[in-house]
Formats: sequence, structure tokens, C-alpha cells
Amino acid sequence: MLETLHRIIQKVNACRDLGEALDTIVYMLRQSIQADVCSVYLTDFENHRHVLRATVGLNKEAIGKVWLPMHRGLVGLVCERAEAINVEDAHSHKKYLATVETGETRYHGFLGAPILQQSKVLGVLVVRNRKAGKIDDEVVTFVLTLAAQLAGAIAHADATGEVAKIQRTGGPGNQFLKGRASSSGIAIGTAFVTYLPADLESVPDRMTHDRELEQQQLRQAVDAVQQELRRLKQKLSDDLPEEDQALFDAWVMILSEDALTGRAMQLIAEEGMWAPAALRITVEEHAGVFDAMEDIYLRERASDIRDLGRRVLSYLQQELPSSIEYPECTILVGEEVSAVQLAEVPRSRLAGVVSATGSSSSHVAILSRALGVPSVMGVESLPTTHLHGRELILDGYSGRLYVSPQPMVRAEYQRLAEEDRALTAELENLRGLPVETTDGVRIPLYLNTGLLSDMSTFGIEESDGVGLYRTEFPFMVRDRFPGEESQVKNYRKVLQAFSPRPVALRTLDIGGDKPLPYFPVKESNPFLGWRGVRISLDHPEIFLTQVRAMLRASFGLDNLHIMLPMVTSVAEVDQLLALIKRAHRELLEEGCAITKPKTGVMIEVPAAVYNSAAIAKRVDFISVGTNDLTQYLLAVDRNNPRVAELYSDLHPAVLFALMQIIEGARQYNCPVGICGELAGNPLATPLLVGMGVGSLSMSAGSLLRVKRVVSTISQADSMRLLQSVLQMNEADEVTAFMSAALENLGLEKLLKPGQG
Repeated sequence: MLETLHRIIQKVNACRDLGEALDTIVYMLRQSIQADVCSVYLTDFENHRHVLRATVGLNKEAIGKVWLPMHRGLVGLVCERAEAINVEDAHSHKKYLATVETGETRYHGFLGAPILQQSKVLGVLVVRNRKAGKIDDEVVTFVLTLAAQLAGAIAHADATGEVAKIQRTGGPGNQFLKGRASSSGIAIGTAFVTYLPADLESVPDRMTHDRELEQQQLRQAVDAVQQELRRLKQKLSDDLPEEDQALFDAWVMILSEDALTGRAMQLIAEEGMWAPAALRITVEEHAGVFDAMEDIYLRERASDIRDLGRRVLSYLQQELPSSIEYPECTILVGEEVSAVQLAEVPRSRLAGVVSATGSSSSHVAILSRALGVPSVMGVESLPTTHLHGRELILDGYSGRLYVSPQPMVRAEYQRLAEEDRALTAELENLRGLPVETTDGVRIPLYLNTGLLSDMSTFGIEESDGVGLYRTEFPFMVRDRFPGEESQVKNYRKVLQAFSPRPVALRTLDIGGDKPLPYFPVKESNPFLGWRGVRISLDHPEIFLTQVRAMLRASFGLDNLHIMLPMVTSVAEVDQLLALIKRAHRELLEEGCAITKPKTGVMIEVPAAVYNSAAIAKRVDFISVGTNDLTQYLLAVDRNNPRVAELYSDLHPAVLFALMQIIEGARQYNCPVGICGELAGNPLATPLLVGMGVGSLSMSAGSLLRVKRVVSTISQADSMRLLQSVLQMNEADEVTAFMSAALENLGLEKLLKPGQG
């Protein structure tokens, strides 16, 4: 059953539209379980009915014409209960509703499985048998699993308007996809689908204006792979027996014009597809033939077909033009959008970012906020292959994504976008003003950044310095570790840009969700693995080179702060401080008269929370990395959309941890700053002011919003709000309470435009 399930799922995933997916699943399901009838009814919510959309065994003429009223019949009962209904004899059931047009009255056994997506019944998958009798439990489980898979295909079609078109109701744009609001703002633009290199499944559908050129590029790529295979055969000829060498000949034949590439050439010539999409469709069609075979050995050949397709795609991508023409208002869309892909889009054309994976705390989301670009992460069932070139509306406040929106939806969001721009203009009046509460408490606001090109003039002028400079980005965009001289030049530019204001350079923080391509760290649980200062201590040569570069870059400026990430124990702090002292001493011996900088740690691990006093005794400052600290305290992977709803840095546990850190540091007069998304959240600002934090460090887009809150409230009132919040048990309580508090201060527009 498991192997059969995998084959059906692969086939459905390769389907080009919903109709093909429905037909495929009823045909393969009926064949797999030896049923007499398999059908799919889709729920038409607008007209309150269930419509027959695919069947094998019933009258084909009834498809699209026969429907059952909502909550009527056994199909309606499945939808109403949102659970499987397994009936021995449908005719004797009190809910049975006969439909003569389908010919189903000849069948007695009935199994209906709900097609569920986020607790919503999108349709019903039905199995019928001529003889009376309940379906076996094993088959019921199998059908339920397939129904869940079909839900994804229906959700894809719903988002692109295909379901509405099939139902002939409304039109595309009256539905939306839901993800995690990750960077505030409204974006209206054109989808540009990006995908991983040589990732066939992620290649989007695109049309071409030059069919001959696409065919020529495909031929060249295929020829290159064939030559590569022949070279491999020759290279291994002394080590492989003749019969095994024949495998290479078979692969060359598969790539011949009459086999794999013939169909791709046809798609380019007749339908005008670009070569990568034609290749994707062809490979899946051929691989699907092998997937459907019962023989295990032959089924495994499907992986060979896909591997050949990826090889051809890699050569095709080398032939693609190096300069990409992005739409004027580009909304970057992908299964997993990377920071590098984001950086490739010209700033003047980047309107928004949508990713199927990640969360509001993922590094792509953080970078989006730094750029002031709206983003939505963790959009499940995102139909990337069908979105390229479509008009999108991205709501970075509620996490909604509209595909080909209707005029009424577009008009409403254009109004909200205008209100958003008005708020931005209002906040501009705060530029250059001091950041202090109404009772005179000064709260420095620092900038979080990681790329020199992303430090706008606004961020440099408006902030009190840099609270976090992520040094790993220059490491991530190279194919090897950068040398000391290269790092000195990079750090010098940052320190000069903000001089005499302080700049906290965080030492290399790789691992977790930030691997280096030339320094791979493969672990089953990377967030609890070898990362941050753990790598620095195991590779002191990398750490010392970086620290030397930081110290040399600070010569004559004296505004360098060094910050150590992912600290767990006091012993780690002692060892790292000793290495920094050693690097400083070596430079002095070399004749470089460099002032020893202030050194601090980032508290991101629960163990460090309880060690905060001992750590504060050893360092000059503490910065709390609330993104990781929240993740570890709540045991929630911040990049996993399935549990993203559980992630909240306003959770009482997080607030109590911050209180403990501040109390521990206060014993040694060690200043504590808050870094991460919590620092830039206006809802949290009064609570942090009430705790007595020394500074807040955030992305440039949050500076004026936080400044507005600080300048509107007193520390005394903030302390009273904090005492009320500390009596609460749930993050939702804290959020609702602080939303009401900001409304009372007249600051509701900072949360979402159009409300308040």
C-alpha cells in the first residue's frame, strides 16, 4: 500500500492542472483498491452544493452537471462531519439521496472521505462497490491519505482561480492563500518565480518569444550531457565490466531525439514553452511511466530519468542570459527564497517577497524588513509553477496573498496602501528628534544589518549606531573563507559609516539555518548542533582571523564593539575573551596601536539566561537575541510554518526570561540591550521600556515606529503596563492587552493600516 501511495502521489504532483489531477487520482485509486467506482465531488461554497467533477465507473456525462445540495445525502454528511463515512449499504441509510443520472443506484457499498485543508472541507472522495459491505479499515486509511494529498492540488487551483473557473462562479481573486505576516506593508505587483538551480520540480511555467532559440539551447544541453556520459563511460571502462558500461549507452539513448527530448521539443514548438518547463513536463511524464510499474527494479528507473533531467537542466541554466529582466513591481515568489536571490532583484523593482517555507523570524524575512519590503512566509500549498507573471496582492500585515485579484479586492488594497504611505509620511516628522520617554528617559535605538548595500542613508542617519552587524553574509556569498585583508576592508566601511557611534560586529554565526556552501555542516537537528561560538572554539584559526580583521579595521575610530553569539556557558565566554585578548596582544606586538574594544555576548540560549549574572561580571555589555531565545524557550522551530502559530516573543515565558537577564546584569552594572524582532515590535516597546532595558536594536524599517511609541509614553506608565502583563499566562492575552494599550495612546495605526 505504501509503495502504491507514493506512486499515486508522484503522479498527482506532476499533473498540469486540477482536472488532470482529479482524473488521475480516481483512475489510479480504483485500480489500486479494486473498487467499482471512484469519484470526486468538489464543494461549491458560493452555491451551497457538492458538484461531481471526476469519476471512473459512473456516467461520464454527469460530470459537472450532477450536484448534491450542501449537507444532503451521504456526500453532504461526510462534509458536515468532516470525517470518513463507511456504509455497508448506502440505499438503506437515512441520509441516502439517489441520483439516477450518474447510474450510481446500482452500487451499494459506500465510502466517503473528506478532502480537508486547514479544517475546511474542499470536497469528498467517494468509493462505491456493487456489492453491499463495508470497506476494509486498511483501505479507508489509504483513501483518507489520498484525500489529504488531493487537498493540496485543490488548494493550488483555488488560489489561481481554477476552481472558480471550473465551478463557473465568481472568478480568480476572490480567494486568498494564508501564510505568516513577516514584514509589514502592502505590495501590488507581478509574480516572478525563483527556484533552486537544477531543481526540476520548482521550474515555473513560462512562455517564450523565440521557440527556435529555446530548442537550440535544449539540444546543446542534451548534447553536453550525452558527451559527459560518454566521458564517464570511457573513464570507468577499465573498472566496469562491459554489461555495466552498457548502462551509459542506455542513458545516452534515453536523451535521444526520439525518446526524452522529442516530447520537450514538441512542447516548445506547439505550445511556446521555454525549455526548462518543457523539460520538467517531459521528465515527469516519462518517469511517471516507470513509477506506475509493479516491478521494483523498473520503478527505480524513474530516478534515473529524473537525474538525467536535472543534468540537462544544469546545462540549460548555464545557457540562460546572465542579466534577468525583472517586472517593474516584482513580487519574488519561491518554494524557498534565499537571501542571495532577494539581493539579485534591483531594489527599485522589488515590491514584495513570498516564500512557501520559512517564518516571520527566518533570515529572508529579517532581510525583507531591513529593506522595508513586505513579505509573507510559510505559505502552504503555494502553486509556484503556475504563478509566474500573474498579478499578486501581498498583505504583509495579515499574511494574505491574492492571485489575480478581482477589481474590488484590488481597489480596497490600493486604499490600504495609500493609508500606509500616509502613516510613513507622518512618521517622517520624527526624524532627527531624540528618542526619550515623556518623563525624560533616553532609549538609544540601534540598527540591525548585515549587508553594506542595505544600509540606507536613513538607517545610518536615524540610528544611534549598529546593535548587530551580521558578519556571516560576506562569508555566505563567497566560494571560500574571506581572507583577513578582505574582512578588514568590509568592517572598516561599516565602522567609518557610523563613527563615532558604536558598531557591534557579531563574530561568525554559521550553522543552523545559515550553512556555508564550502563549509557544510550536515546535522539532523542543526539548531541544537554545531553553530555559533561552538564552531569558533573548535576552529580558533577562523575566529582569530576575523577578530584580527575587526581590530585592525577599528584603528583610529575606536567605535568597535565585539559581540559573541550563541553562548551557553561561562567557560565559553572565558575562552573566547582569552582569544580576543591574544589577538589584541599580537597586533600590539606587530606595532598596531589599537584600543581594546568593548566585548559583549548575545544571550540566546536558556542556559545563558540562568548564567546572566556570571556572564555580566565578565563582559562590557549583554545583547539579548530574542529570535533564537524565543525559539529555544518555546521549543518552536521559527522556520517551520506548521508550528509558526506557536512562536510568539510576547509569550510570558520570554518576558520573564528578559526580566531575569536584566536583574542578573544589574548586579554588575552591565547594560542590557534587546536585539531581534521583539525590539522592533511596537507592541513590545512599552514593556521593554518598563523593564529598564539600556537600548533597542532593530531593522531600519522599525526605527520610526518604535521612536513614536517611546516618545508617547512615560517609563512610569510603561512599568504599570508591565506589571499587568506579568500576571498573564498566554501570549494572546499579552498581545490583546498591548494592542488596547496602544489604541488608548492613539497609536493603533502602527499595528495595521485601515484599523483603529
